[in-house]
Amino acid sequence: MGVLTDNLPLFLGGFRTTVLLFAVAAVASLVFGTILAMLRVSPVPILRGLGTLYVTVVRNTPLTLVFLFFIFAYPLLEIVKLSYFTGAVVALSVYTSAFVCEVVRSGINTVPVGQAEAARALGLNFGQILGSVVLPQAIRAVAPPMMSTLIALLKNSTIAAGFSVAEAGAIRQVLSEKGENQLLALIWVAVGFILLVMVLTLVQRALEKRWSRAR
Repeated sequence: MGVLTDNLPLFLGGFRTTVLLFAVAAVASLVFGTILAMLRVSPVPILRGLGTLYVTVVRNTPLTLVFLFFIFAYPLLEIVKLSYFTGAVVALSVYTSAFVCEVVRSGINTVPVGQAEAARALGLNFGQILGSVVLPQAIRAVAPPMMSTLIALLKNSTIAAGFSVAEAGAIRQVLSEKGENQLLALIWVAVGFILLVMVLTLVQRALEKRWSRAR
């Protein structure tokens, strides 16, 4: 316990940054991933092609390379200056949104085609059909795989520690410089992530129960 209690501010600060990094990237990934899913099922071939190209390229690119681009290469373009934290958020969002897209798209495919056709017969356009009929049902159907994607995002956030973001993944290195036991440091970091994953799991179960009652 000494490693934890003696360095409690370091652990709290690291996990605070991790939670903030995760929260911002999760929201951005859910929004952008849903937009990508809409492109993937769009009746316009060009939009479908763009969505497919994005997902194919990003899903097959290592996350570390995505970080390298936004932390080191992107600033050379001199478009918008990004801090290390903002660059990490963008990298995680860009990467995770491709996986969110596929999860949402799989949920869209579970909605019976007849519902979309009935909505079209009532005069709704493509956007209205997705927003009012298809997506609400699709999101309910993909709660477990979506939460698994968000849990992966939480764990992937540790890569930011290698790019000057002082989050939980950097705790071991700081304690190593202080001469603390690195194995114990890693164990406490792992415990912290386990607790965060448990919180996400409880949120998933609460949503599933609420949506099951709504049916």
